Amino acid sequence: MLKSPKLYYLFIVIGAVIAIYANAKEQQNVLVLIFGIMVLMFGLFKVQSTIPSKKEKESFVESEIIDEEE
Repeated sequence: MLKSPKLYYLFIVIGAVIAIYANAKEQQNVLVLIFGIMVLMFGLFKVQSTIPSKKEKESFVESEIIDEEE
C-alpha cells in the first residue's frame, strides 16, 4: 500500500475540508460529512502508524542487597 506520510497529511487536509464543507451548509449532507470524517480518520491512523513508539530508557542502576547489621 502507500507509504508516503505526505500523502497521508493530504488525506487529513482533504477530509477536514470535506467535513467542514458538509457542516457549513444550512442543509447538512450527512453522507458527505461522514465521508469527510472517514478520510480524515484514515489519514490520522496512517500518520500515527508511521510514528515510531517511544523507547523506554534502560536503567543502569541495579538494586543492591542491603545486609541488616545488628
